[in-house]
Amino acid sequence: MKAITIDQIEDIFADRRPGAVGKYKFFSVLVPLVEKDGEIHLLYEVRADDLRRQPGEVCFPGGEVEGSETAQQCALRETVEELSITYADIRVINRIDTIYTYSNFTMYCYLGVIDYNAYEKCKPNLEEVKNIFLVPLKWLLDHEPYIYYMDIIPKIGKDFPYNLVNFNNGYNWRKGKSEVPIYRFEENVIWGLTGRITHNLVKILRSKMDE
Repeated sequence: MKAITIDQIEDIFADRRPGAVGKYKFFSVLVPLVEKDGEIHLLYEVRADDLRRQPGEVCFPGGEVEGSETAQQCALRETVEELSITYADIRVINRIDTIYTYSNFTMYCYLGVIDYNAYEKCKPNLEEVKNIFLVPLKWLLDHEPYIYYMDIIPKIGKDFPYNLVNFNNGYNWRKGKSEVPIYRFEENVIWGLTGRITHNLVKILRSKMDE
């Protein structure tokens, strides 16, 4: 391979959009607020039973970021498709904290408002959504979830070439820990990433309400 110049490198990176190293995916969800009878609720979906991933689990509207769309565009597109509402029915407040997972994907989260009239008339896409339900925000603020702390431990095979990295006696691989909040509201269980997003939103609101 012939030598490369600084000018060539600058040309290569001039319009390049940064991605992620390795096999990685990006997802985006909308965390919808719905005001019903003067009280704020969070809207959740129950995934269809025949979906390949997480069938029957509780989630927020969302999905995988496609092509050149932004994370916000993805969250809105998926919400419109899953709830059969219009873009005009949604008002985005702001992007909230991002979840970086140990399983090679990132989850972007957007807090938004769905008009109650649109919520009443929406017809979930049954290919993806079994049903939807509302949880009063006050209930979430008043109830702590059960939290399970999960250890993330690298599984390194015996064939790892420690000699090539000059650690013949092995290596102290980094470990991690992940929390799994679990809320039980009536017959619904809110947990996993959806539980983490919910718990984080509640913590943000509490911290500001106490100021």
